[in-house]
Amino acid sequence: MCGITGVYAFNEIGRFSLINLSAANQALEHRGRDASGLFDENRTGLAHRRLSIIDLSSDANQPMTDASGRYTIVFNGEIYNYQALRQDLISKGVTFHSASDTEVLLYLYIHEKEKALEKLHGFFAFAVYDNAEDTLFIARDRLGIKPLWYYMDEDRFLFASEMNALFAYGIPKIIDFASVYQYFQLHYVPAPHAIFKNVFKLQQGHYLTLKKRDLKVRKFYAPPTSPLPEYQNLSYEQAQKKLLQLLEESVQERLIADVPLGAFLSGGIDSSAIVALASRHTKHLNTFSIGYADEPFFDETKYANLVAQKFGTNHSVFRLTNDDLFEAIFDMLDFFGEPFADSSALPVYILSQRTRKKVTVALSGDGSDELFAGYNKYLGEYKAREGGFLANLVKNNLALLEKLPRSRNSYFSNKIRQLHRFAESMHKSPQERYWYLSSFMDESNLKNMFVVSGDTDNGEVVGANTNNGEGLYGNAVAGLLTNNSIYQARKQEILQYIQNKDFNEVLYADVQSLLPNDMLHKVDSMSMAYALEVRVPFLAHQVVNFAFSLPANYKIDGKMKKKIVQDAFRGILPTELYNRPKHGFDVPLAKGFKTVLRTWVEKMLDDDFVAEQKVFKPQYIKQLKKTIFETTHFDQNHVWAVLAFQHWWKKLKLDIDAKVEE
Repeated sequence: MCGITGVYAFNEIGRFSLINLSAANQALEHRGRDASGLFDENRTGLAHRRLSIIDLSSDANQPMTDASGRYTIVFNGEIYNYQALRQDLISKGVTFHSASDTEVLLYLYIHEKEKALEKLHGFFAFAVYDNAEDTLFIARDRLGIKPLWYYMDEDRFLFASEMNALFAYGIPKIIDFASVYQYFQLHYVPAPHAIFKNVFKLQQGHYLTLKKRDLKVRKFYAPPTSPLPEYQNLSYEQAQKKLLQLLEESVQERLIADVPLGAFLSGGIDSSAIVALASRHTKHLNTFSIGYADEPFFDETKYANLVAQKFGTNHSVFRLTNDDLFEAIFDMLDFFGEPFADSSALPVYILSQRTRKKVTVALSGDGSDELFAGYNKYLGEYKAREGGFLANLVKNNLALLEKLPRSRNSYFSNKIRQLHRFAESMHKSPQERYWYLSSFMDESNLKNMFVVSGDTDNGEVVGANTNNGEGLYGNAVAGLLTNNSIYQARKQEILQYIQNKDFNEVLYADVQSLLPNDMLHKVDSMSMAYALEVRVPFLAHQVVNFAFSLPANYKIDGKMKKKIVQDAFRGILPTELYNRPKHGFDVPLAKGFKTVLRTWVEKMLDDDFVAEQKVFKPQYIKQLKKTIFETTHFDQNHVWAVLAFQHWWKKLKLDIDAKVEE
C-alpha cells in the first residue's frame, strides 16, 4: 500500500513538469513513510511513497525496474495470490530478487501485458513504463478500491494517487460546472469526471495505454449482469454455504502481511462476519470499535463487545465525544482534493488515526451493503417495485407526512423521515426514483442556490470581468442549469443500468457509482491519511461475481435487507446482533454548527466572502445562516455540503479560469 505519481511528457515543454515530480511525491508522504523513490528517463518520471506490508526489505522499494532495464513499475495495493503467480513465473524462467508482490506484478505484466489483470487477486493502481516502446500502461482494480487520478493537456500527462499531488505540478484549476452540480446532489463527483476540467479518475476495472498523445482507455472487468453458469439454480441453502466458503477464502487471502494486522468491528453483521472468519485463521486478532459517548442512540459498542468476547479478540474501543469529532474536522477536510460531503468520513478518519497506532493493516466489512442490499433505500425501492396495499397507503398520505417532524435524531422522527422519503419516491419513474433516493437535494431546489446574471440560456457568461474571472463561476452554473446537456448526459451514465427489469440493477448501479466514488473513496482517503491499509473481503471479485449471480429475493424481501448474509451467519454470530434496530450514524454536526463550530461556519458563509466569490446567491446564504442559528431542525447534510465546498475553495484559493466550455 503506497502512493504513486508520474509524468509522461509529449514535448520539451511538458518535460518541465519533471522538476515537480519530487514535490508531488512529497504530497503523498502520508500514504507511506517507509521509503521514497524517483525514476526519470526520456521524458517520463515515476515516483513512489512506500508503506511496507509485504517484504519489508529495501529490495522491494519502488520504482522497481526489471533485470533488462526496459520496464519500470510504481504500484499501490496488494496482490494476495502473488505467491502462486510467482511460482508460475519461476517455472517460466523468471529469477526474482525480492520477496515482494510488486516484483511478481512487474514480471507478470512483462509476460502477459493487459491479460495479467485477469489473474490478479487484490486491489491495485499501478503504472508500468516501457522505455523501449516509450509507452505508459496504467490500471485500476476491478471495484475501484485504490484511486488513480490523471490530467492531460497538449504537453503532458500526469497521474497520482490523490488530486492533491496533481496540484504540485501546477495544473490549471478550471472548474467543471457539471461536476459541481452533481456534487451538490450526490455529495461526491462521479468518475470518470472530477471537479476540474482535464482532470479525470480512471474508472474501476479499467486500464489505459499512452503512446505519444494517443490515449486509450479500456474496460477489463465488470460484474456479471446475468448469473454465471456455476451459480445457476443454486437453492437458497446452497447459496448460503457458497457465500460462507467464498468469503472465508477471501478473508484468508487478506490475512497475508509482514506487519501487525487487525479488523474494524462496528457491531453490525458485516464487520462481525469478517471478524468471525478471520478469527479462525489468526490467533489473538486485534479489533477496533468507535463508541459515541455523547450520542447513546447511535452507540453500538455493546454489540461489538459481544462479538469480540465470542471470538476472543484483543478488542479496543475508542469512545469519542462530540468535541473529538468537531476538533478533527479541519484536518480531515484537507485530505480531500475535491469537494466531498459524506460526513461519515469523520469517524472513519478518527478510527483510522487511532487504529494505526496499533496495527498497519485492518480488515473491513465495506461493500456488503451494496452487493447484498443493506441500505434502507433498497427496502424502499423493493417495496415500490412490489407495490401492495401498505405501499400505496404511504404513497397516498404524502401530504400528512409533510407535516410531521423528520430527522435522524430519534426512532420516531427517523421513521417519519424514511416514510416521507418513500412516499415521495413512489410518485417517480424507476430511473428518477433511483436518482431521488441517491440524491440529497432535488434539482429544482438546487437552482435556487446559485448566482444568476441576466438571461443566460446557452452556458455563456454574461456581464463578467474576463480579466480576473470574478463572477464567472456563478454565471456559468446559471447557464448550466438552463442548458444542461452535459449534466444530463452524465446523469444518464449512472442511470443507464436502471431499466426496470430486476432489482439487482439497483445494486449494480450503486456498485458502479456510489461504491467507488463515495464509500471506497472515503475509506481510502481517511485510512491513508495515516498510512493504514484497509482490506475489504466482501469486494473480492469472486464474491462480487457470486453476488450478482444470485436472484434478488435471496438478498432482500419485504421484511429483511441483506437476507443471505444475515442467514448465512445466523449460527455463527451472537443472537443479540439480530432483530435489533440499526441506526445509521449521522455526525451531530447541527449541534456543532451552533456552538464550537459557529466561528468557522460564520467565516465560511461570511457575506463579504460570498459576495466576492459570486457562486451562491447572497440571499440564499443569509437564509441558510438564519436557519442554522435560529431553528432546531434543518438539513445538516446539505449545510455540510456547502461548508465543505467553501472550505475547499478557501484552501485552494481558486483562480477561476475565464473560459466556460460546453
